[in-house]
Amino acid sequence: MMRIVIDQPIEELVPHEGRMRLLDRVLEGDADSLVAEVTVREDSLFFADGVVGGWVGIEYMAQAVAAWAGWHARKRGGTPRVGFLLGTRRYECSRPVFKLGECLRVEVHRQFSADNGLGQFDCTLTVDSEKVATAALTVYEPQPGQDLGRGNTDG
Repeated sequence: MMRIVIDQPIEELVPHEGRMRLLDRVLEGDADSLVAEVTVREDSLFFADGVVGGWVGIEYMAQAVAAWAGWHARKRGGTPRVGFLLGTRRYECSRPVFKLGECLRVEVHRQFSADNGLGQFDCTLTVDSEKVATAALTVYEPQPGQDLGRGNTDG
């Protein structure tokens, strides 16, 4: 499938605000995948001691999945909705940190999505064309109007 250039600002695709929005831009996508980028900067939320920990790669991947879902919602005339990262399988990162000024390319590819909102994406992070991290993310996007915050509070 041929990817197309996505010219929407990241803030229109990811429902995070301010410093919680970690990605800088979305580059391209198709029905099942999306490519985004983030440059490690001093004002990054997780920047400390001159670096961002390699573990943050999981969140970069999750936000790229959110951008994919937001982009598809916008194409259908809707707006991005809150989703949940349910689990991460096989997160492997070949380095302990990402350095100041590095541009990370985040690629996500949908393996499946179900009518109940569950989905799985294979994800990779590359720096200078070198694959530095991979994972499979399981995500959940609630249906519109679904009440997630109220359980049975009766004793």
